[in-house]
Amino acid sequence: MDDRAVGAGHLVAVLGVGVPLVALGTLDVGTAGSLLTSLPVPAGFPVDQFLAHWWVFPASILFSMIALSSGVSGALFFSPFFILVVGLSPAQAIGAGLMTEVFGMGNGLLNYVRQRVVDYATAKWLLLGAVPSVVVGALAAHYVPTTLLTLAFGVGLLGLGAFLVYYEPPEECVPGEEEGEYLERKRENTDRGETVIQSADGETFRYDVCWRPPGVMLATVGGFVTGLISAGLPEITTTQLIVRCRLPPRVAIATSVFVLAIAALAGAIVHALAATPVWYVVAWSIPGVLIGGTIGTRIGKYLPSDLMERALGVVFVGVGLIVLGSELLV
Repeated sequence: MDDRAVGAGHLVAVLGVGVPLVALGTLDVGTAGSLLTSLPVPAGFPVDQFLAHWWVFPASILFSMIALSSGVSGALFFSPFFILVVGLSPAQAIGAGLMTEVFGMGNGLLNYVRQRVVDYATAKWLLLGAVPSVVVGALAAHYVPTTLLTLAFGVGLLGLGAFLVYYEPPEECVPGEEEGEYLERKRENTDRGETVIQSADGETFRYDVCWRPPGVMLATVGGFVTGLISAGLPEITTTQLIVRCRLPPRVAIATSVFVLAIAALAGAIVHALAATPVWYVVAWSIPGVLIGGTIGTRIGKYLPSDLMERALGVVFVGVGLIVLGSELLV
């Protein structure tokens, strides 16, 4: 095991004791520094820089709560936050956003797997496009000039924000409503069989097997965008599974989360290998999303998801304009 993995393990162990105390103000920064230096922290780890970013922890709890309670990708919050507030470079922010998202979605993924509502047959085809493209996008993020990456990130936020405002929430989409005449004929003329999903709570879902090539192409696009700017795959995947493939929203969302979990993990690994991860930031954000995600999944059922998503779409459009303005007007 290399120094990076050992460092992450030590930090998570330390955070289990020290993070809540620092965040709540019962342990001052000087005392926390003494605590850290008395523990086996890897040589060269920026302890002072780490302690100076304690406020990332409560912010991560808040972002994770909002993301999971509204059903949007948490990376839509973290990457702009890491760039505009923390001051990371776009490549660092995107890598940190993906690493944070991998841990943040753990609760949701485990929940869907336990419910047995993931369409694994569809997911494996989507992964054929998503995983290679997210790896390419993650590598490109470290070689694309910073200015171009920032502009791409801003444009991506505008597009995803407009997407949240324009499209109905997954729970309200009508399966197959935008499939189109050509795909309708393709579905009728090809006997691809039927998928049957039996959930743990006894509900049965039956639907025709979807025509794979368009889904793989869309997953490829979504994966590349996610690797490049850390968001986009779940929005593209969930929508196309419902409106094109006629999957029930519950199955579509669960399948999309499963695909995103594996693709995001691949992208996070590439970012970690391509550059030194900003451990002094993600060591705060990871425990934050674990706590916030637990709270968000419980309060989400009491919030109007359609209003939440549209309001967040407006916020993301505004943040996208700020990102573009900060690069173009300087």
